[in-house]
Amino acid sequence: MKPWMLGPFVKHVSAGAILQPETESVFHCQVRNTSTAWESSSVFNPSALAYEGKIHLIYRAEDGSGEGYGLHTSRIGLAISENGIDFKRQGEPILFPDQDDFLGEEWPGGCEDPRVVRAEEGFWVMHYTRWDQLVARLGVATSNDLRTWQKHPLALQGEHGKRWAKSAAVVCRREGDELIAAKVEGRYTLYFGESNLFVAQSDDLIQWEVIEEKPGHPKSVMTTRPGRWDSGLVEPGPTALLTEDGILLLYNAKNSEDFGDPTLPGGCYCTGQALFSSSDPTLLIDRSEDFFLRPEEPYELGGQFTSGCVFIEGLVPFGDSWWLYYGCSDSQIAVASCPRAGSPSHIS
Repeated sequence: MKPWMLGPFVKHVSAGAILQPETESVFHCQVRNTSTAWESSSVFNPSALAYEGKIHLIYRAEDGSGEGYGLHTSRIGLAISENGIDFKRQGEPILFPDQDDFLGEEWPGGCEDPRVVRAEEGFWVMHYTRWDQLVARLGVATSNDLRTWQKHPLALQGEHGKRWAKSAAVVCRREGDELIAAKVEGRYTLYFGESNLFVAQSDDLIQWEVIEEKPGHPKSVMTTRPGRWDSGLVEPGPTALLTEDGILLLYNAKNSEDFGDPTLPGGCYCTGQALFSSSDPTLLIDRSEDFFLRPEEPYELGGQFTSGCVFIEGLVPFGDSWWLYYGCSDSQIAVASCPRAGSPSHIS
């Protein structure tokens, strides 16, 4: 491990998948006007935060509608734990497609891939994917209680908002057990993308301006590496951390089936770490040579993603550890952790 990296993370293999699909959770869908087992097919892509002495897991859940990968309807749920392992679900989703102004962007695919941060003013901001099963767009919602959410117009401004965009990781600072959105050179910063990585900036965490290489073209700040485990695509993971060394971003990556790492299955997802400049968030300083999590366990290799997938999205300091929550083959949720005492002092 390089000195600026967080970890090493160890999977809680004995706990297995800590959150699995649940057929008894029933929700009345206003769009279909019928009751649905809203998390009966898959649960994955979890965000995580510490609040009131507990870990709150905010996760994506798919119902049994549709046939085929990406063709179910997703909603976002909430589960709470006192120890980081055992979670109690809250029963009904907290964010979902509804008969509202955003239905055209969220139906029939739904609301996916939440990432939640706390604003300096005290409210929470969720960036998530609005999926109409044609184009993934970056949505945003705010809440004062983590249960009731107000949706806002698309996060990215101008023509960028109409294009494929997802996976938004906001730069934060650690304050006790909380991660608070932090301004970088006077503005909030967000990493996004599902190919290369791109950057957007904001004054309010709600409306974002994409940093462009030339008009209409977002500036790529990190790309894939042929022949490596991150050769297929790179995608932001959890909240980015502002540290003394720079901006630490944990990321997800896909191994190319054609020109990837031959020791890994083509199409599998592993995880890495990258360091960006805190004075210029578009400047990549360093990058991990190897992955730090890979799919190995049965629950990481089966499910919807048969090539194997660990997809990190929830990072939270809690108790004596950093807890890292991840989706397993787009079907279940598991967790890894590392001691806070063993991490670099500026982010421990």
